[in-house]
Amino acid sequence: MTGPPAHSSDQSEQLPVEAVLHEAGFPVDLLTEEQRMVLSELTPQELTLLLDVKNRLDAVGPEVQAHGEIAGGALF
Repeated sequence: MTGPPAHSSDQSEQLPVEAVLHEAGFPVDLLTEEQRMVLSELTPQELTLLLDVKNRLDAVGPEVQAHGEIAGGALF
């Protein structure tokens, strides 16, 4: 899933951070226990910012990937 989570910001504060990130498409199951601990300590504002940055990156992801594939194929 690459879109924003299907819940409001109020709900994201009630859910564990790891669950919110998983719903948003972060591969939290691939993280180390130490990395999960860091994420679990995010403030609500930090979580909101992280989700916003991911959404903006996802929004331009296909365009960037397409350019990379075209450029890579043309150059190599």
